[in-house]
Amino acid sequence: MNETSLNLKDKQAAYRIYLILGALFISSLVVCNLIFQKFFQWDFFGIYTFTISVGLIPYPITFLITDIVSEIYGKRKANFMVTAGIFASVFSLLIIYLASITTAYIDPGTDPNLQVDNDTFNLVFGKSVISVFASMTAYLFAQYIDIKIFHFWKRITKGKHLWLRNNFSTFFSQFIDTVTIISLLCISNVFPWSSFGQLVLSGFLFKVIVAALDTPVLYLAVYFLRRKFNLKQGGEITLEI
Repeated sequence: MNETSLNLKDKQAAYRIYLILGALFISSLVVCNLIFQKFFQWDFFGIYTFTISVGLIPYPITFLITDIVSEIYGKRKANFMVTAGIFASVFSLLIIYLASITTAYIDPGTDPNLQVDNDTFNLVFGKSVISVFASMTAYLFAQYIDIKIFHFWKRITKGKHLWLRNNFSTFFSQFIDTVTIISLLCISNVFPWSSFGQLVLSGFLFKVIVAALDTPVLYLAVYFLRRKFNLKQGGEITLEI
């Protein structure tokens, strides 16, 4: 694809936008690993009732952001963002571990509702270590595959049909992600195997629906960035990282 060199002012703006997208990407990734134990049900117009972890709410945002970065900044910058997300996940895992091995101090003079004991903390965050490991494994497979497929279709379509490469890459990578992470969590006894089929089906269908719904957001973001940086269709910004 054609790469576009920017003047200093536009390059600084491009860096700022890239950093903002990276911050949203990493925060979404880390948060979904911390809140995954809470589930809710969603009745989709009476057609199907989803049983979904709240951790899936921010997760599709990561695929939307990698598609935006892939389209505007190129494959290398998208891969760099994914790698940064891995380091952030490992770092959050270390912090959770250090917090879990400390002994909670309960001040008798403080409202007990404002304090957390060891058992409560471990109940909420105890499985986060397993979750982060499973998520990182699935994440490695899915995100890199998503970026690879996205750029494969970008070459095939010569930069046209953004909706096609966005949805095709996301559907395939999300299926791999869902099966991988649910399998690892069942192997680790976080979820029973009896829930495997329902969790995979609900998780994948939810991600597919969200991916389809976020296509207008992708088009809007890409349109704005192309116009701001005067990019041609299929063009990418050259940034040294």
